[in-house]
Parts: sequence; C-alpha cells; structure tokens
Amino acid sequence: MSSSTTHTDNTNGPVNGGISFWYADDGLPTAREPLTSDATADVCVVGGGYTGLWTAYYLKKAAPFLRITVLEQKFCGYGASGRNGGWLYNGVAGRDRYAKLHGHEAAVRLQQAMNETVDEVVRTAAEESIEADIHRGGVLEIAYTPAQLARLKAFHETELSYGEKDRTLHGARETAERVRVAGAVGSTWTPHGARLHPVKLVKGLARAVEALGVTIHESTPVTEIKPKHAVTPYGTVRAPYVLRCTEGFTASLKGQRRTWLPMNSSMIATEPLTPAQWESIGWEGRETLGDMAHAYMYAQRTADGRIALGGRGVPYRYGSKTDNDGRTGPATIEALHTILTRFFPQLTGVRVTHAWSGVLGVPRDWCATVTLDRATGLGWAGGYVGSGVATANLAARTLRDLVQQDSGQAGPTDLTALPWVNHKVRKWEPEPFRWLGVHGMYATYNAADHRERTTHTTTSSRLARLADRVAGRH
Repeated sequence: MSSSTTHTDNTNGPVNGGISFWYADDGLPTAREPLTSDATADVCVVGGGYTGLWTAYYLKKAAPFLRITVLEQKFCGYGASGRNGGWLYNGVAGRDRYAKLHGHEAAVRLQQAMNETVDEVVRTAAEESIEADIHRGGVLEIAYTPAQLARLKAFHETELSYGEKDRTLHGARETAERVRVAGAVGSTWTPHGARLHPVKLVKGLARAVEALGVTIHESTPVTEIKPKHAVTPYGTVRAPYVLRCTEGFTASLKGQRRTWLPMNSSMIATEPLTPAQWESIGWEGRETLGDMAHAYMYAQRTADGRIALGGRGVPYRYGSKTDNDGRTGPATIEALHTILTRFFPQLTGVRVTHAWSGVLGVPRDWCATVTLDRATGLGWAGGYVGSGVATANLAARTLRDLVQQDSGQAGPTDLTALPWVNHKVRKWEPEPFRWLGVHGMYATYNAADHRERTTHTTTSSRLARLADRVAGRH
C-alpha cells in the first residue's frame, strides 16, 4: 500500500466532509431563526454567502433606512463561502471576453476594480474587527513544465496589458527563493492577493450585517424567485427588489436548472507541518499558490501551519445536483495528495487530516455577471468560476449601486458602467449533454496535462485547445 493511500483511506484517514476544514477549525455557527410567516422588506437577498452578505452590508451602510431581509437555506457560509481555498485575489472570470465585447479599456477598468477590491475587503475586515487570518502575501503562480512556462509568460504579459504594473516574473532560482516547488521553472507574482480563513470572514461579515439591523433568516430554503416575491415553504417575502445571490446553488431554484452549472471543487488539508518541514519548503511570504496546469490547483499556507490544497476532482454531478456536507471520494483525495507530493516530495509521509468539497457557479460562457432588471426588480450576481472570494465583494457593491440608481437614491457610478453589468449568458445544454460535456472536458484537460508532463513539449497540448472550445472559454 502506498504511503498516500495509507494517509487517506485507513482508520487514521482524514475527516471527510463535515462542510470543510474551516468549520472544523472554527466551529459551526449558532443557528439563526428561520422565517415563520409571510413578511415584507424593501430588499430581499436570497443567499447568505459572501455575495448576499456583502450586498446587504453595503446597501444598509448606504441607506440605513432600508428594511433588508436575507434568506439562507442552511446557514450563512454553508456553500462555497465556507469551503473555498481562502484566495482573496484579483482574478475575474470573463475579462478577455469582455475586452472583445466592450473594448480593451472597459476590461482594464474591470481589472482595476478587482485590484481595488482586494484592498476593500482587507480594509473593511479591519474596520469591522473581523479577524480572518488575513495575510497579504500576494499570489504566486508557478510553472513546472516547458508548456506551462510558455503559458505562464503569455499570462504574465496579458496581465501587464490589463494594467498590472506591479506584477513580476521570476525564473527557477527566484521562484525557489519564495517557495521550493519541485521542478518549478518559473513563476509570476502579483501583490493583489491575500490568504484568509474563509469561515472567519463569513461569520464576521454575518455578525456585522446583523449589527447594522439587517434581518437574517437561516434554515429557510427559497424555492422560487419571481418579481417582488421570494417563495419559501414557511412564507413569502415580498419586496420591490429581490436579489439572487445563490451562485453554485442557483440550479435548485425553479426555472434556473440550466442557468449556472454547479462545478464541484475539492480540497484537502494536511496536519500542521514541523518547523523543519517548513524550512525545507520556504513559503515564508505565505503567498497563495497556484500553477499553470489546465486542470489547475490552488493552495495556501494556513495560519496554523498546514497546507490547504484544492483542485477539481469529480467536476460535476448529473442533473446539476449539489452535495450536502462536502464528502469527497477516495480517488479525489488521492489525486489531491498526489499533487501535494509532486509539489513537495518531502511531504510524502505527512498526514492529510481533512477533505471536503463544494460547488461554484459556472456560466455557459465562463463570464461573471451582475444584473438588475429594472422592469421587474429582480437582480443577481455570480458565475465567479472559482474567483468568488474577492469578486463577490465587487459584485455586491455593484448591486448596491444598481439598486440605488434604480430607486432614485443615486445616479450612475463607475461600478454600474463596468462591462460585466447586465451581461446576458445563454443556458447550459440539457442532460445528458451537460454531464457528458463537462466530464469530457476535464478528462481532456487532465490528458493534456499528463502529455505535457511526460513529453516536455514547449507548446500547449492541442487537446487543451479542443477542451477550451467545448467549454466555451474561447
């Protein structure tokens, strides 16, 4: 039996599911009261994750007289907001497409807004006394094959073209001075990123929202959203504005099955490493760490000295189903452990203590969007494709401005003019084509990564370009 199997499958294996390591670390929240009858509000926010809570926060701060109700099917942070990799960074899904649709300068403005959003989250967390283990180490993305290095250099040049003047490119030696990833041949680093503890952030945000006077009802699933109505089994909330902030769980709403695909992402966390192990790795800057693989990974050095690492695993469940408590299959845990030991071979014997999964929202064109339909009062934001920790904050401030503009409280703003506002996306294909397409796409990406690792080609695999076309990324 291999050491990796030993550390994932036996009686000393990881805590599997239980929402996430972040909840195991910080504890489940105290339950809030569910909705018990029909109610009214000025704004009803559906979804108690980052998008919904930030939206309620900024609306209430801007207009304290507003009666705002948040409806959450489980508890605040139950979805991706409590299960993600803790990457607060400046990536935004769909930027290149927005450049094609609206011009390069419009996409530059979107990128600049995302750069500023990292600062905004850090600033607001400090202002609201939210201790979320935030460390501003930036984002380091590495290459460990010739083809990845070619993509890395192209990616670096693209980021510079969108106005990132403070991004730096490193060779193998400089990369190793930051973090010693086995075989790394280059990296690119941006200061626009931070590591954080996702659950501490979402809990603190929910407390801040309640302190402002927003009503939060948990254990209250919304089954249907229609103009001026959010329908639940316990009553209907009527409001001029109903804002859908359900991201990866959108498919469970009536009429939304094919709107955003709930993509599955999985993570593992190791036991705390010893000082000697950390010395062998480096990573003293505590950058969030990613790579340039087609089926990419993401990792952070946690505040308590673990490595939390994630990737796609089983990417999609038939019929747009979502999981319950984040339980993760042995093959996925094994695959993530393999990535860990490929990066850091000296950690082969380190125990994986936690494994979990969650879903994120993927639009058919892979573009994050913010919308307010002025005819109906229905709004929504999401489709972050895994970049939601920061993007949710920008989306929330944009929703605030759209609501204030529509209600006559304010005029247009720089945020309401960003190119992702009111972007229309076609629906996903019906089953079984949806399932076949997504699983085929990720099988192709994995095959492309394997080919690049084994052949040392300097060009990206044609398989990956084929998968990009199927995915709708290009």
